[in-house]
Amino acid sequence: MAHPGSGFWVGSRYMLLLAALLALSGCSGKQPAGFQGYAEGDFVHVASSLAGRLDRLLVTRGQQVPAGAPLFALESENEAAAYRQARQQLSAAEAQLEDLRTGKRPQELDVIRAQLAQAVAEEKRSAADRVRDEALFKADVIPRARIDETRARAASDAARVRELKSQLDVASLSARDEQIKAQAANVAAARAVLEQAEWKLHQKAVAAPGAALVFDVLYREGEWVQAGGPVVRLLPPENIKVRFFVQETVVGALSVGKDVVLRCDGCPAEIPAKVTFISTASEYTPPIIYSNETRSKLVFMIEARPPASMATGLHPGQPVEVRMR
Repeated sequence: MAHPGSGFWVGSRYMLLLAALLALSGCSGKQPAGFQGYAEGDFVHVASSLAGRLDRLLVTRGQQVPAGAPLFALESENEAAAYRQARQQLSAAEAQLEDLRTGKRPQELDVIRAQLAQAVAEEKRSAADRVRDEALFKADVIPRARIDETRARAASDAARVRELKSQLDVASLSARDEQIKAQAANVAAARAVLEQAEWKLHQKAVAAPGAALVFDVLYREGEWVQAGGPVVRLLPPENIKVRFFVQETVVGALSVGKDVVLRCDGCPAEIPAKVTFISTASEYTPPIIYSNETRSKLVFMIEARPPASMATGLHPGQPVEVRMR
């Protein structure tokens, strides 16, 4: 599909070639004082990587915008909801990881400590009963069954104290390393999902990549925009250039970086420029069979760029005269 203005480009290119040929042939082999050319621009087509309805168009055609200026915004309700969901999931995963690292809650530890204190008291009482019954048993005051019962109770109470001490130590520890690593991986995955959701949300609001002229707007508010479909065409001043054609006898004296001067109707002064491109393919206008007699009709396309600070006075399609320095 041809870009807008492609017909103008073909027609103006042909007319320029014809004018260059007539000017060159009319000079009887002498190098002309200047070469006819025209201004051209390398446009920046600004689009969103996501599809959506155009919610807000924030610029108008012909407006100058600075770098970072908002250009347009697509509907973003779905992306905003996905971002909020991802943020909550990350918070939940981080809380679970922190819980695994800190062990049981302080209230749960207090319960185990109270049980341990009770068990220690029971152990002391059963130990005292054992000492007393041991003495009574040696004096044949109590039977063996009584001393065996006292010894068993003392051993049981001591074991209970050791059990509760172990429970308190374990409760104070964090979860096993494997569990912590697994949950840390879940946190990293949730953070990646959040970053992706944030990126998609930001894609719905597009800003100017640099200072430029809004050359055209291609959609109206309310229209559906396909993913990657340009909404705004920008023309940065550094993307403005001049194309002109020189004869075969002149192109050999040109090189990339050579200084030239641009003149145009209405320009307050000459505009300096530098040659940035020299075509390696020759052109004829009109088409003829090459021979030594027709060499003067052989032309090459040249591109030159003026400084960005002085290029804003040139407009795509504007006729320009180019003079060598």
